[in-house]
Amino acid sequence: MADLYVGTSGWSYPDWKGVVYPPEASRGELPYYAQFFDAVEINSTFYRPPQPNYARKWLNDVKENPRFKFTLKLWQRFTHERGEKWKTEEADTFKAGIAPLADSGKLGAVLMQFPWSFPNTESNREWVAELARTFGEHPLVLEVRHATWNTKPALDFLRQNRLNFCNIDQPVTRSSIPPTSLATGPLAYYRFHGRNYENWFKKDAGRDDRYNYLYSEAELKPWTDQIAEMAKRIEQIYIMANNHYRGQAPVNALQMKSALTGERVRVPATLIQYYPVLRGVASGTGVME
Repeated sequence: MADLYVGTSGWSYPDWKGVVYPPEASRGELPYYAQFFDAVEINSTFYRPPQPNYARKWLNDVKENPRFKFTLKLWQRFTHERGEKWKTEEADTFKAGIAPLADSGKLGAVLMQFPWSFPNTESNREWVAELARTFGEHPLVLEVRHATWNTKPALDFLRQNRLNFCNIDQPVTRSSIPPTSLATGPLAYYRFHGRNYENWFKKDAGRDDRYNYLYSEAELKPWTDQIAEMAKRIEQIYIMANNHYRGQAPVNALQMKSALTGERVRVPATLIQYYPVLRGVASGTGVME
């Protein structure tokens, strides 16, 4: 069976205070988070390369959980700012920033997240292939949202370039990639963005508006069934809930963790007060130490 890592996309949001985190956790949100989850997806690396001292602090914050893994988004310079090719020193700066995670064996994957406006074209494949060569020393995951990537030739292209496919759940349009449960390498990666159709496509909708969604257990079950099948034939599986508004991502992540392990899980004490549905999977609640 695969090693299973379940977590959320990011761990520090203002609206998680008092919902996910009790007041005393303000001194250490990540150490508190690591009591309940074995992985987290770092979002801040999308906006700027991390400093190595940040990465060392993250490692120290999760030292009480020996299973803990980090995944992180590749800097947007490589995925969204494609007017001209990146410079070697830009890649080197990013690599240096994540080196402490990689050297410690705690880097699960680097997520190369592209927007819907990145279809499967020859020039875009060349861009992706060059990224694979540049960052190939790390496990790489490709998230694409345009339906043209959901073809056998495209998936073969990922396999040839040692890229792992990212399966996503999101509001779907005619040109969006549909829900999938695929693996093109030794690890499988799943991201849950929510299904807020009302706000997802609004140009003036803010981040919180788009990701304000709580999956029902019935909506999650087809996914956990597919992931359980995937676990029989893959080495590692990462599951990241990105429906972060008001702590909804931790709720659904804990539900999926319980469903996939067949066990009850520890939940944050404040979170179960806001989301009583967690009583169905809770083995106990955590206290900040």
